[in-house]
Amino acid sequence: MPMNSVNTNVGAMVALQNLNTTNSELERTQSRINTGKRVANAKDNGAIWAIAQNQRATSNALNSVRESLQRGQSTVEVAISAGESISDLLLQMKEKALAAADAGLDSTSRTALNDEFKSLLGQITKAVSNAEFNGGNMLKQAGTTIKSLANADATSVITVAAQTLTLTALAIATSSISTKTLASTAIGLVNTAITTVSSKLSKLGTGAKALGGHLNFINKLQDTVDAGVGNLVDADLAKESAKLQALQTKQQLGVQALSIANQSSTILLGLFR
Repeated sequence: MPMNSVNTNVGAMVALQNLNTTNSELERTQSRINTGKRVANAKDNGAIWAIAQNQRATSNALNSVRESLQRGQSTVEVAISAGESISDLLLQMKEKALAAADAGLDSTSRTALNDEFKSLLGQITKAVSNAEFNGGNMLKQAGTTIKSLANADATSVITVAAQTLTLTALAIATSSISTKTLASTAIGLVNTAITTVSSKLSKLGTGAKALGGHLNFINKLQDTVDAGVGNLVDADLAKESAKLQALQTKQQLGVQALSIANQSSTILLGLFR
């Protein structure tokens, strides 16, 4: 049989314990709703938090991989654009050389054609020198070879070799069509140069495709890692919302129960009237 006492209010102690528990659960639920996370810090769940931090580190490292791939891709694409311009210039040079190989051409016309031919050679040099991105030029002599990061540990790279397209590399630096004989020789040199440029552009295109494909993979990998972190630490807000309403109701009932328990000592006074 429970003892009536003014010194020890067991009912109030039990009600207070239950109210404190409810308040703790309510505080935890409110924190999850405010942060959107079920595990916001190591105190919530040390093991899960540690796993999530490791995966966040991987995701952040993949940002650097993406940036490296994007820089490499841009450098290669600039080189390809310049290479395509060089290929077009060579086609024009071949046209001029063929025209100059005509035995019936007068000297004035041949001189004009040769001037245009030399101008095209100069444009090739300018195209090579301008094919630069972020300090890298893949077409100049001893050009930049791209080595982009391929993983989050920097233990693997994707390499795209430089493809020199200078006049010297194409063996047309001293070409001239000022005479029929020189024009005939230039035709063969320009044909070889066209083939060389096409081959080197093909290699650059393959490299650009490799960088682009790996960039797509890294994007998907990063999304997967981020989703995995979310699965570990994110709160189910619909569930937490329902729990919040239940705890708020429970808190109000706990306050009322504590108030009733605190009145028990006052009731004892009626025994002495």
